[in-house]
Amino acid sequence: MRDPYSVLGVKRNAGQEEIKAAWRSLAKAVHPDQNHDDPFATIRFTEAGRAYDLLRDPEKRSRYDRQQREAELRRMEQMRRREAERKAKTEAPRMSGEDAEDMIARIFGVDARAPQADAKAQPRPQPQAGAAPAQDARKAAEEPAAEETAPARAGAPAAAIISAIIRRIRGSRARVEKAPDLVADVTVTVEDILNRVRPTIETPEGQTIRVPIGAGTTDGQVIRLKEAGYRIENLRRGDAVVTVRVAPGRFRVDGFDLKVDLPVTIENAVLGWETTIEGPLGPLPVTVPAWSGSDQAIRIEGEGLTKENGERGDLIAEVRLLLWEKPDDKMIDLMRSLREGLYL
Repeated sequence: MRDPYSVLGVKRNAGQEEIKAAWRSLAKAVHPDQNHDDPFATIRFTEAGRAYDLLRDPEKRSRYDRQQREAELRRMEQMRRREAERKAKTEAPRMSGEDAEDMIARIFGVDARAPQADAKAQPRPQPQAGAAPAQDARKAAEEPAAEETAPARAGAPAAAIISAIIRRIRGSRARVEKAPDLVADVTVTVEDILNRVRPTIETPEGQTIRVPIGAGTTDGQVIRLKEAGYRIENLRRGDAVVTVRVAPGRFRVDGFDLKVDLPVTIENAVLGWETTIEGPLGPLPVTVPAWSGSDQAIRIEGEGLTKENGERGDLIAEVRLLLWEKPDDKMIDLMRSLREGLYL
């Protein structure tokens, strides 16, 4: 779903009256009856209704704002993580004289190999007379070996540096920890959920993973895929945390219920009406009670999304009052008489 504030053209701190006025103006401008030559008029009208339905409800609006803030924080965290990895890869080759553990110990001010350093720092015993030639021989034999092993120490790779940092922060150098999770969104339609279509996401290594969609799936649902996230050396692979987003269409998703607009003319709203609407799985009969006002909801049980226990939510048809394409003189006279107290 597009940002409802952008759809209605209001600011995020807009009041309910401003939101309602914006929706009325937009609905009138994009209504399909006023835009016969525009094939996308129905989509825009539905999108406007969905945006208004979300923002007019304080609880839904608060939940949406909170989800947007959390998503923005996740994106910022990913950007910081990628920037840190990029810097680590850039700087690693210049640190050819130390491995990851040595470098992290130096940064944190703790010598990870202090016992070895202390042993090396102890003063050597003074050679006794007559022992110098033998010691010099041994020293000469050992020096070439040291020269051969020194170049073998390569720069610490970025993954090793990150692993060492995480282990150092968590206070265990040898304990195996988990790499960060991969956070992603996947967009589906109501029809995709009902037909159990499996959308795909791509891992950082370029691997394609199919996301299971079925019973219990709705807008905002979080699906965790074990060990499908980031890979870091010496760490257990992270998970993929996927949030399901339902694309705007004929239906609006509210938990496991589906909402749809039901355009009704004034005379049918006043007198009542028997009609048929297109449900998610086919045509459904609907009875509009007499004297039905705009935004009145007609609930059709068991025609929504499937829950984890196998039950299904409801389909909710919301009445939207419409005027005729052309002005009707009799209706105008009737409305004028009601407003001004005149009787014909």
